[in-house]
Amino acid sequence: MQTRPITLTERVIQQLRAEIADGVYPVGARLPTGKQLAEQYGVSAAVIREVTEHLRSQGMIESRQGLGSTVRSRVSDAGFRLTSHADAADLADIYELRLDLESAAAAMAARRRTDDDVRRMATLLDTLAAQLHDTERGAESDTQFHVAIATATHNKYYQQLLQYLNLQLHHAVRAGRLNSRTQPGLPEQVHGEHVAIFEAIRAGQPDAARLATAAHLRNAATRLGLPLRQSA
Repeated sequence: MQTRPITLTERVIQQLRAEIADGVYPVGARLPTGKQLAEQYGVSAAVIREVTEHLRSQGMIESRQGLGSTVRSRVSDAGFRLTSHADAADLADIYELRLDLESAAAAMAARRRTDDDVRRMATLLDTLAAQLHDTERGAESDTQFHVAIATATHNKYYQQLLQYLNLQLHHAVRAGRLNSRTQPGLPEQVHGEHVAIFEAIRAGQPDAARLATAAHLRNAATRLGLPLRQSA
C-alpha cells in the first residue's frame, strides 16, 4: 500500500503545532502575520489561511479582526480535554490523575531511559537550578522537565497524554512557583524533589522514581492548597 504524500498544508500544520507546543510561540503570544508565516515556511498565503483555520478549529489559536492570530492553547482541544475554568476541586482531581499517571510514567522511564533522555533531563535540571527565583522561565522549564520524563517512557500515548496535562497546567505550575518564592527555602525544596526524581530515573530504580514523583506531586498540590483525597 502506498503512503499518501503529505500536503504543504499538513506539513506547515505539523511544524507550527510543534513550535507552539515547544513554546516558540507561548500562550498569549501573537503569531507572525500571514505574509510573514508564508515567507517563513515558503508557502502561499492560501496555505497559511488553511493552516490558521485548522489550528483555530482545534482551539489552539484565536483570531480577531485587525489583531491577527493569538496562541490560545499549546495543545489541541479535540478529544479529551481539561475544563478551561478549573476550580480547586477540579484541579485536585486533575492532580490526583497526574499522581497515578506520572508516578507510573517515572517508573517506566527508569526502566527505558536512554542516555539522550538522561542528558535532556540533566540539562533541564541545570536550567531549573538557575531559575529558582524566576517565576516565568522557571514554570516553563518545570513543565518541560515533566514532559521529558514522559518522553523517556518511549510510549507515545504516555507522551501525548502527559504532555497535554502538563502543558495545560502551566498556569498552575506558575502559581505554585510564585507561591514558593514567598517562602524562604521552598524553591530549593521543590528543586530537590525534581533532583530526587531524576536521580532515581538515571539510576534505573523504578520504585524510587515512582515514590519520588508521587511525593513531589502531593507536595505540589499542598503548595497550591488543593484538597487531595486519601488513597483507599
